[in-house]
Amino acid sequence: MLGMALAAIDGTIVSTAVPQIVGDLGGFAVFSWLFSGYLLAVTVTLPVYGKLSDTFGRKPVLVAGIVLFLVGSVLCALAWNMAALIAFRVIQGLGGGALQGTVQTVAADLYPLRERPRIQAKLSTVWATSAVAGPAAGGLLATYADWRWIFLINLPVGAVALWLVVRHFHEPARPRTGAPLRIDWAGALAVFATGVLLLTALVQGGVAWPWLSAPSLGLLGASAALAALTVVIERRAADPIIPGWVWKRRTIASVNLALGAMGLLMVAPTVFLPTYAQSVLGLGPIAAGFVLSVMTLSWPVSAAFSNRVYNRIGFRLTAVIGMSATLLILLAFPLLPYPGSAWQPALIMLLLGAALGLFQLPLIVGVQSTVGWSERGTTTASVLFCRQVGQSLGAALFGAVANGVLASRLADAPVTGLPRDLDAISHALGDPGSLSAEATDYLRRAVDAAVDHVYLGAAGAAALALLVLVFVTPRRFPVLDEDTGNATPTARG
Repeated sequence: MLGMALAAIDGTIVSTAVPQIVGDLGGFAVFSWLFSGYLLAVTVTLPVYGKLSDTFGRKPVLVAGIVLFLVGSVLCALAWNMAALIAFRVIQGLGGGALQGTVQTVAADLYPLRERPRIQAKLSTVWATSAVAGPAAGGLLATYADWRWIFLINLPVGAVALWLVVRHFHEPARPRTGAPLRIDWAGALAVFATGVLLLTALVQGGVAWPWLSAPSLGLLGASAALAALTVVIERRAADPIIPGWVWKRRTIASVNLALGAMGLLMVAPTVFLPTYAQSVLGLGPIAAGFVLSVMTLSWPVSAAFSNRVYNRIGFRLTAVIGMSATLLILLAFPLLPYPGSAWQPALIMLLLGAALGLFQLPLIVGVQSTVGWSERGTTTASVLFCRQVGQSLGAALFGAVANGVLASRLADAPVTGLPRDLDAISHALGDPGSLSAEATDYLRRAVDAAVDHVYLGAAGAAALALLVLVFVTPRRFPVLDEDTGNATPTARG
């Protein structure tokens, strides 16, 4: 849990300190790469670390991830300009990728099926706590100390986590075959390069350059070519980083697709709800963060009790119920009155967290239970990788939707001189004296319409996940017997 906390809090603690970082180091035009670079490194290394943990064991990968993360933290604290800080954030992300996937795998290794919901709920609580505490801690450190302490605070937490893992985490010896150990370094490099190009195109498209510009088309074309090359390399590899069985097994492939769709829809609450709360409801940053954070309160509670549901009706049907509720909740958001009160979107988020906890955990526990130790790291990493790619795709897709709605509304605006994109509108609404009352109300309504369309798009992603669960996911998961290792479709599955 301490190892997971390192990766979890690092995604949120930096956000509130950006003004101080930019004021000290400069580089306002590229500061978004503080987040994008970290996300890229975490995402593209997940499959690699999953395979390495299946090959060498969880402990070496976990220890290496903590050490690499702490080295990146020290370097970030010593950064002398924005370019160096971005590069060191990438190093942090390389360690974060090892932590994020391996901790989930270790939880499945250590705990039998009946106990996994309890420990997975505790891990969800780590993410929930980080989502609430991270921005507050970052703001306090940047205001009353120095922004560099945001990274230095990782050192004592990481040191304790490292000591606990080294001293107390003991893996049973695994039988080795007589064949020499071969690592698919060519496949690892191909997967890494493909992921970097694809995610860079998705993260920066429509932001740093237009979607139909040469950089976007070039990155997308190069990532497609590298993806084809990766398939060729992996088919020829004796022990590939992404083995073909990940997509040939119906259970794993369907869970990958369903959680990829979940990553897609998660962009609506995590990215656009704070903008809605501040620009439409007129809340401050702290109050807007609270509206979002209530989702993280109900999610782990729902996840903790999900085993009582799937032990009775199975993994698939439990996930269907959770995603059906998610679809209805997302469709309810555009029905909120304008301008409304803060408790209304907060209630939506509370219900959404409960529904997603009922959806995600049964699928993760279920798919981990269909494979043995030697395949569990790869399987878990593939699920998390698809979720992360879905989130990156959602940020690009829904960003285009929001800006398209805003462009159409502003084209017929009753006043001139209005800002033309979401970021500029948010800044203008944050300065009440810069706009007339008529212009302010028009912009608020435009943002409200844009976010409503994003939530409708998220509902479409929920419908996609539901279709995958109903038509692709098997009715019974082939759960391995923990004593014999044989796969049998159980009542629980």
